[in-house]
Amino acid sequence: MLVLVIRYGWVQLIEGKSMAERLLNQTGEEKVMQSPRGAIVDRNGRELAVSMMTKSLYIDPNHVKDVDAMAADLASLLDLPEQKIKDDIAQGGGFIWVKRRLEPEEADAVKKLMKEQNYGDCLGFVDEAKRYYPNDMLAANVLGFVGTDDTGLDGIEQACDGLIKGAETSSFVLTDTKNRPIFDSIFSRKRYQGDRCKTIELTLDSTVQFIVEQALDKAMATTSPHAITAVVMDPRTGDVLAMASRPSYNPNKFADYNPELWKNKTVSFIYEPGSTFKAVVAAGALQEKVVTPNQVFVDPGYIMVSGRRIQNWSGESFGTVTFADVVKQSINTGFAQVGLHLGAEKMTKYAELFGFGQYTGIELPGEEKGILFDPQDMRDSDIATMAIGQSIAVTPLQLVTAMSAIANDGVLLKPHIIKDIKNADGTVYQETKREEVRRTIESATDKTLMGLLEQVVAGGGGTKAAVKGYRIAGKTGTAQKIRTDGAGYMDGRYIASFCGFAPVEDPQITVLVMIDDPSGGNFYGGQIAAPVAGEIFAQLFRYLHIEPSSDPFADMNKNQNASIGTAMLKPTWNGDTNSKVVVPDVKGKDTEQAEEALADAGLVLEQNGSGRAEQQSLPPNTLADSGTKVAVYFKPE
Repeated sequence: MLVLVIRYGWVQLIEGKSMAERLLNQTGEEKVMQSPRGAIVDRNGRELAVSMMTKSLYIDPNHVKDVDAMAADLASLLDLPEQKIKDDIAQGGGFIWVKRRLEPEEADAVKKLMKEQNYGDCLGFVDEAKRYYPNDMLAANVLGFVGTDDTGLDGIEQACDGLIKGAETSSFVLTDTKNRPIFDSIFSRKRYQGDRCKTIELTLDSTVQFIVEQALDKAMATTSPHAITAVVMDPRTGDVLAMASRPSYNPNKFADYNPELWKNKTVSFIYEPGSTFKAVVAAGALQEKVVTPNQVFVDPGYIMVSGRRIQNWSGESFGTVTFADVVKQSINTGFAQVGLHLGAEKMTKYAELFGFGQYTGIELPGEEKGILFDPQDMRDSDIATMAIGQSIAVTPLQLVTAMSAIANDGVLLKPHIIKDIKNADGTVYQETKREEVRRTIESATDKTLMGLLEQVVAGGGGTKAAVKGYRIAGKTGTAQKIRTDGAGYMDGRYIASFCGFAPVEDPQITVLVMIDDPSGGNFYGGQIAAPVAGEIFAQLFRYLHIEPSSDPFADMNKNQNASIGTAMLKPTWNGDTNSKVVVPDVKGKDTEQAEEALADAGLVLEQNGSGRAEQQSLPPNTLADSGTKVAVYFKPE
């Protein structure tokens, strides 16, 4: 008895811990279990990305008896090269992946094979989550995709990876002699319910997204561009209702596509906006009272600024026009003059107020902030070209956000792509609220600007974006593409765009369409981008049940002729000596006519001789400070 007691004490106290560990190793093992990744849904709860638990197959090379037979059996079931399976087995060891995240039918076929061929001692499964995108390409550039280790690699999947990533938990599981779990059903139902596995609800509306992508597919077929990008935003909240690019990819098979197609161009592509930026210049000019809608301009067709020729898109002169016409017809010479009068400091100030040159802060990775000149480094030619949408680089998201600020009574809002985030138990973890950034221009100024932009669609360059019965405001743009090395522009390569909002009396949607490098001779924004926007507007009006409104511009021409007299169309100088004016061409005029033309432009005649003007000291169509003396040499008739 004494010997038994001593032995019992030895086993329990001295060797007890090591023996217990040996017992556990013989009867079970640590199993790592993974919970599914949280879902991504649209604003209406429709699933855009979901995860399912799948089986991943591994092999224990040390227990394989017939390599050739096993490789042949597995290759036919898993659509894998037979030689690859042999090479994996040849590596040796106790664990080698055969194929991860099998489809249900593949897993069932392997289970049947294991039972028939008694492969249970060398083949096994591990539970892993697999990501599915049930709508294939829909919103692919927003959603992103997930790698083999359940790691988000782009888009929302990457931005919210820490919140929606499936969790791994370890548990000790009893197993039989063939390493098969006992009471497997109990453990397989155990799911992680902690801080991760949250559901991301986006601001996107999958129907709006489908409408936009369908319009882009149609435009790709008709214009054959390098790429197209479109955004739809609710200007009242900053919510992005749709965000799409073409060409795109299927995130279910992301590895089959060029990585360039993975990028979300809405936030990562910067370009010169062209005339769409004139809406911001007009906002600053109206706010600073540099111009009024009825102020008269003389358009000579082109002007020379610091040796650079700035001409209209048509290459022709529009003659004597009001500022309303300058906006309506997108007259470059008029905007160049306005920009020079506004100055580098103030124009840059308003660009920054509208959000250019800075990150919007949207919940997406890879955002660019664009490029703005330092006002101190800007020459007159830089100011003039910035006023027509060059010498500045923006992202599509910045532009649609700025236009939404105009639609929102001049208040800039922070754009959002995430509506809210819910915990695994359905409670709200985080909710996105409307966030005002700042006021850009006064409400009265904004209403004036909205009226000018409405005329662009009603009877100007954006008429192809019009939808009968609805009031739409916007601006078209056509800009040359910058060379990839930044050294100048590409010949014959353009970016055409349209950005606008509707209905004007109660703006509910803002639409941007940007067409990058269209093929063929038609590359103007008003000709190819505006029709795409118009088609999107028309379908969204029906889907969102937006009621039509009367057309305030139906009799615009008749009313305008009745209210604006011919005397108003005579250009006059307001006496401001700090402004820039266009030097008129006085050649062939007599002294009285030359003096009147110069005076109307705000310049002073310095007469030399008499008769008809033959030469002038400042070349025609160049800019000069108001009040400058112009020497004119006259020759007797």
